[in-house]
Amino acid sequence: MKIRHTMIRVKTLQRSVEFYTQHLGMDLMRTRENQARGERVAYVGYGEEDSNHALEIVEMMNPPTEYVHGNTYGHIAILVDDVQEMSNRLKRSNIEFAHEPHQTRPDNPNMIAFIKDPDGYEIELTERRKFK
Repeated sequence: MKIRHTMIRVKTLQRSVEFYTQHLGMDLMRTRENQARGERVAYVGYGEEDSNHALEIVEMMNPPTEYVHGNTYGHIAILVDDVQEMSNRLKRSNIEFAHEPHQTRPDNPNMIAFIKDPDGYEIELTERRKFK
């Protein structure tokens, strides 16, 4: 068994697809529309959907007046080679940061940062460098 995908609801599907593909380098794996359920869906991620975890992005055709993330939402984490380099690139694109790049602990050189997607979902950028 494996985790197939994680689903989030968004206000505008195209805006979210552009964010994840253009700024985070994900691939658009597939899209679908379900008139009966009143939704448009895109799957994005890294690589082939059958082999990798996907992010399912869902836009409701008749959305509620307001989306509320709830008090149990945490974040999506993405492993990157260099958090500082990625953060610098995202800042040039005016991406909002919830937490600037910083070390996880004084004895660990690995960095993390948190950005926000167009709907306010937090995305952790994390690195795993070996250290002594």
